[in-house]
Amino acid sequence: MGGIHIHRPLISIIIILLTEFLVFAYSNGPPYSCDSSNPSTKSFPFCDAKLPINNRVRDLISRLTLDEKISQLVNGAPAIPRLNISAYEWWSEALHGVSRHGKGISFNGSISSSTMFPQIILTAASFDASLWYQIGQAIGEEARGIYNAGQAMGMTFWAPNINVFRDPRWGRGQETPGEDPLVAGIYAVSYVRGIQGDSFEGGQLKDGHLKASACCKHFTAHDLDNWNGYDRYMFDANVTKQDLADTYQPPFKTCVQEGQASGIMCAYNRINGVPNCADYDLLTKTVRGDWSFNGYIASDCDAVAIIHDNQGYAKLPEDAVADVLKAGMDVNCGSYLGEYTKSALQKKKVLESDIDRALSNLFSIRIRLGLFNGDPSKQEFGNIGSDHVCSQKHQDLALEAAKNGIVLLKNSANLLPLSKMKTGSLAVIGPNADSHTLLGNYEGFPCKNVSVLQALQSYVNHTMYHHGCSFVNCTDAAIDEVVHLVKEVDYVVLIMGLDQTQEREKHDRTDLELPGNQENLITSVAQAAKSPVILVLMCGGPVDISFAKDNPKIGSILWAGYPGEAGGTALAEIIYGDHNPGGRLPVTWYPKDFIKVPMTDMRMRPEPSTGYPGRTYRFYNGTKVFEFGFGLSYTNYSYSFVSVSQNKIFLNSLLPNKAVQNSGQIRFLSVSELGTKLCDSMKLSVSVRVENHGEMDGKHPVLLFVKWDKLSNRNPLKKLVGFKRVSLSAGQNVEIEFVLNPCDHFSTADEDGLMVIQEGTHYLLVGDKEYPITLVL
Repeated sequence: MGGIHIHRPLISIIIILLTEFLVFAYSNGPPYSCDSSNPSTKSFPFCDAKLPINNRVRDLISRLTLDEKISQLVNGAPAIPRLNISAYEWWSEALHGVSRHGKGISFNGSISSSTMFPQIILTAASFDASLWYQIGQAIGEEARGIYNAGQAMGMTFWAPNINVFRDPRWGRGQETPGEDPLVAGIYAVSYVRGIQGDSFEGGQLKDGHLKASACCKHFTAHDLDNWNGYDRYMFDANVTKQDLADTYQPPFKTCVQEGQASGIMCAYNRINGVPNCADYDLLTKTVRGDWSFNGYIASDCDAVAIIHDNQGYAKLPEDAVADVLKAGMDVNCGSYLGEYTKSALQKKKVLESDIDRALSNLFSIRIRLGLFNGDPSKQEFGNIGSDHVCSQKHQDLALEAAKNGIVLLKNSANLLPLSKMKTGSLAVIGPNADSHTLLGNYEGFPCKNVSVLQALQSYVNHTMYHHGCSFVNCTDAAIDEVVHLVKEVDYVVLIMGLDQTQEREKHDRTDLELPGNQENLITSVAQAAKSPVILVLMCGGPVDISFAKDNPKIGSILWAGYPGEAGGTALAEIIYGDHNPGGRLPVTWYPKDFIKVPMTDMRMRPEPSTGYPGRTYRFYNGTKVFEFGFGLSYTNYSYSFVSVSQNKIFLNSLLPNKAVQNSGQIRFLSVSELGTKLCDSMKLSVSVRVENHGEMDGKHPVLLFVKWDKLSNRNPLKKLVGFKRVSLSAGQNVEIEFVLNPCDHFSTADEDGLMVIQEGTHYLLVGDKEYPITLVL
């Protein structure tokens, strides 16, 4: 969100009037339409909850004047008093908790805070779909509680952000589930089902009713904000059909088809010359046609204005209106459709039926949310009160999420966990030790704030603190003072890294190093300390910390992302052994010279002839600081393949009439030729035994990959095909099952964007174990 600000006198007047209305609305209970105490509503079929939603929407739209219709095409949709239709605000945020950002939520009433879960990049490191679902559930419940308290003007939340974290410099990578399309898709499904009120397995939304509405963003290939003179408003992403098919689109397809998301946001950028919000092939053919999307499509904020005012793609403002409405977009975050749709009609660039199509999608969502069924307190979610916001259950879940996401990157000589009995004194150093860096961006007002310093002080009475640097940019490191301090204590914990001044929306990084003098401070402290030091990094994007990885005086390294309101407590519990860390990195950590690769290069696959190294663990062929999926524990785990239901699949006998194609020495078959029925018939079951060999109980994510025996320009180096988190007591072992579909898990995209299965041997990988599967064409 956060589009370009366009100053117009008319907009100022509208904003003032809308603000006055919102103040009134917030002070008079939750806004809703079809008030049964209003006699006129009984004659409106759109107020009859017994009728099918399509019938209700059709009746409602038929009663609107043209001006009323146009007024509903923007995020701040005004009330229509003559029809007892309340005002509605489409723009609310709930990335990792109900947020203070957006325009639909107020924290100025009886509810002044909400549970702030870890930033998504850390939550993803748990590789725990059940946890992701529970967080979505909690956010949906708190959103309803806030609405029922009269502090929400809408129940549509523009989350999750499921763009693939393609480049480590991206300022918003922290908001995503990481670099893997499978993880991003499963995260999307879990979060969406949770917040919308579905079951974990899906398919349980009663008559399509929504507790809250989720919106998967930013569609599509959107992962550059402001880098080296390129910004998200003007950037034209040159993306191949191959990369669209197996990297950029899969999370959104999964979000729509499996998650049943009720919203999608089209992004600012262009793809191969065409703005996302004006792309009929993307919004209508793909999303609504191929994926059967049932929901609304919103623009990012001011994205419609940008199509004309900045990109120059549309010659006239009315052309921009026509482009987006005909492409399939429904609501404009901004004012452009409110200002220019009527003149676009007069100039015959759009039809009234284009407007009606958009309104049909918009009012369907509001009805599915129960906002046209009368008094909300008497409806399905009317019993969710303010006591559900910041409940102890949700705060405990925030702590659990932080503990399960934090990643142990180094632990020489088992320095961690520290002994509670033997730690007589402790020094806590760093600008992130006593700050609000914990929350990340798109944050709200947390239920409570416990800094890392405060949490560590609860374990060690004799704890000394020094910020080391006044700010995270660390231009003024107080090295001499800190060195003197750390010589006097038993152990040192450094809380360093980045914050929102270094990576955020509209701000990408230009390097992959710690800011300013942080490295010098860390090294100096490590050299002076009595014992090897513990380094804690708060950051969303990866940082090249090779210096710390290789320094024997830095004994342990923890990556904490932005761990949310309970992050300080989570870190203290891990450092002192009350929790065994089990998180695993959801992104590759690249060396600092990766910045030689232009951020604007969207190619995923390497190009050996030019030295282009490719991107993410699936394709990147360069050196790594830490690999995707890396993470240590206070215990040791081993794996073994117990059984695989079939180790050879004879596609040639199943498909005698299907066209086998050749690419050089490799033969392959198009997945589209197989069809769902045949693909399902080829599913195989893989059983893996996991054993905890250590002395501590632990929660451990098991990652299952596949790699190809014959590499080609289409194949990844390896590809994640499944993950499960298991809880194991010390000495315990357990068997877990993965069910694989060769059409999904053994396929890759060809140059035309078609998914294909190639013959030959494929290897299943878990830890250091391999198992061969042969596909015969």
